[in-house]
Amino acid sequence: MKILVLGSAAGGGFPQWNCNCRNCAGVRDGSLRATPRTQSSIAVSANGVDWVLFNASPDILTQFRASPVLQPGRGLRDTGIVGVVLMDAQIDHTTGLFMLREGKPLDVWCTAQVHEDLTSGNPVFNVLSHFCTVRWQPVSVVPPSSFSIPGAAGLRLTPVPLNSKAPPYSPHRDDPHPGDNIGMLIEDERSGQRVFYAPGFGAMEPHLEPFLADSDCVLLDGTFWTDDEMIRLGISSKTARSIGHLPQSGPDGMMALLARYPKPRKLLIHINNTNPILDEDSPERAELMRAGIELAEDGMLIEYGETK
Repeated sequence: MKILVLGSAAGGGFPQWNCNCRNCAGVRDGSLRATPRTQSSIAVSANGVDWVLFNASPDILTQFRASPVLQPGRGLRDTGIVGVVLMDAQIDHTTGLFMLREGKPLDVWCTAQVHEDLTSGNPVFNVLSHFCTVRWQPVSVVPPSSFSIPGAAGLRLTPVPLNSKAPPYSPHRDDPHPGDNIGMLIEDERSGQRVFYAPGFGAMEPHLEPFLADSDCVLLDGTFWTDDEMIRLGISSKTARSIGHLPQSGPDGMMALLARYPKPRKLLIHINNTNPILDEDSPERAELMRAGIELAEDGMLIEYGETK
């Protein structure tokens, strides 16, 4: 199994186009040792040829150009992407679908809640019906139901609901439903390797225990270092937790949570431009490294099993 990190930043990327926080200004003028990042997405393959895309960020064309394996070139029009899985209906995870409009009908796996959001409040699917069209493949989280994607032989996917909010344009923004945001267990049926992907991990819940304890690798929400990060910078009045992100620091933060699980390789993805861990010389980055937690980077390839 191969997991290709296409993008590792939160919405807006890093540096963010209109932000002059210490991180963004520093990476622009060269005073900060940090790596630019595009908005988060991954692609997964069991054979290195046929890939499943998880989320379609606004940076998707840049990410595809940087990833030659996604264009096998077997015909005049071709792609290595055999299906798209959406973890939620957020703008930074779905806008890239517009960039795929020149191809064949898009097979998109998502929950009923995400489908509703993308046909009503933000009617992405409706717009695409005038171009390539979308063939919706329902994903069930109540109860969770494993599924496979035609053309991606060897991969088994199991969705799990995450405690979170729907996007601001959702018809049920203030009435959360299971399926607004999901995590995904990705299993290689040949090697038995397990990867848990949850870029919108907002809180620990009892049903998530086996996914953290038994996976070989976890890619989890790395958005904010502190709960009040945006408030202290004067950017927002909302806390990290209130918008569905578990911060890394603190006695009940992501680092403390992951310390309970010795088995998996631990990586953070969906990292906000304000997060001090982006500064490679920061004490926060050093603390994260001491805890055995890595930062996902654009272009990173994680390999397991017989395809390594």
